[in-house]
Amino acid sequence: MQTLIENVNIVNPFEEVKTHQNVLIEDNLIKEITSSKINTEGNVIDGEDNYLLSGFIDCHTHIFAKGFHKEENMANPLGIHFYNAVPHSLQTINAGVTSIRDCGSADLSFKLAQERKLFKAPKIHLSITPLVMTGGHFDLLLPSGFDMEIMYPGFPKGRCDGVEEVLKKTREIKRAGADFIKVMCSGGVLTTNTSPEFAQFNKKELKTIVNEANANNMKVSAHCHSLKGMNNCIDAGFSSIEHGTFIDKKTSKRMVENKVSLVPTLLVHQFLYEHGFPAWDNYAVEKTEKLKEIVKVHKENISVAYEEGVNILMGTDSGVIPHGHNLEELTHLVDIGMSPEEAIASGTVKAAEYLGYNNLGLVKENYVADLILINSNPLDDVSVLSYNDNILHVLQDGDVLK
Repeated sequence: MQTLIENVNIVNPFEEVKTHQNVLIEDNLIKEITSSKINTEGNVIDGEDNYLLSGFIDCHTHIFAKGFHKEENMANPLGIHFYNAVPHSLQTINAGVTSIRDCGSADLSFKLAQERKLFKAPKIHLSITPLVMTGGHFDLLLPSGFDMEIMYPGFPKGRCDGVEEVLKKTREIKRAGADFIKVMCSGGVLTTNTSPEFAQFNKKELKTIVNEANANNMKVSAHCHSLKGMNNCIDAGFSSIEHGTFIDKKTSKRMVENKVSLVPTLLVHQFLYEHGFPAWDNYAVEKTEKLKEIVKVHKENISVAYEEGVNILMGTDSGVIPHGHNLEELTHLVDIGMSPEEAIASGTVKAAEYLGYNNLGLVKENYVADLILINSNPLDDVSVLSYNDNILHVLQDGDVLK
């Protein structure tokens, strides 16, 4: 099966734009890139002198989630939890994201459905559900005694305490099909009984999780706003920090030394602060008060991390906010000091490298044909990627999904 994309300008980070190129795709790989004419009996797409980029990888999403509203969890049949993934996936594809790293909520069923092409969906790296300590961020047992965590066979409960429990829970999550382990290592904004500046889990627990994950060649990721929590995670051997709101210069240097990546998710806090929460959310006022402090310091601190050379990856926390806004994150990354090329790399080749791929994230021969065609050059203005109408085509493994 061949697909030919004619007359496109190829944009790869840190390379000169290659103009008037023809790209031949065979099966799921880019077979040939040339300025010469290519003959094919397969599908031909007229690129019309537009710009071809790698499809993006969102390194922090929740593809099943629709705001994490406890009230909806209680009111809806369990099936809605799964059906939500279908429109969310289409919104994500239409935004130019062909792969995601899901940081909690999606299970193995989604990965199998995507591989079997049951609906248009991004490829996925799964964490299944995050590990959370009793009373910590994402412990959804309310003061009423009702536990609002979604539970069903094949989806382990995330709550655990002490070395023995976190060891067993890590093994349970791997058994459920996880590609990496996610741990809630600080309080959060959306959980009412926690605060973002406080660390969660102790060092023995964190090291136990990392040791077990490493034994299975799995990376460990930390939801963490807290400075102390971040340093605990660095000591324990975590691979990435998500959010990193209160990061400072010293901690940034430690992350560089220990090769710990940062997924700042700048978009989510700003979006929530601007758009608020549903009127029926009983905790909306408390969440908004927390967001005031988060929005105020987050951008400034991530700028420090960038200046110190921390490896920053694009992630959005979509699912906490509506899906389909993913590439708006790039404008926030440029705002903290990145060049458009660096921002694009954070969601393409750098993200692919972090996930362990050596043939993804660039428009290059023998690379996977996950591609997007956009109507203007994002190196001139990266914000053009924020508008889904500007993204004319999306290909995944050579198949045209948009």
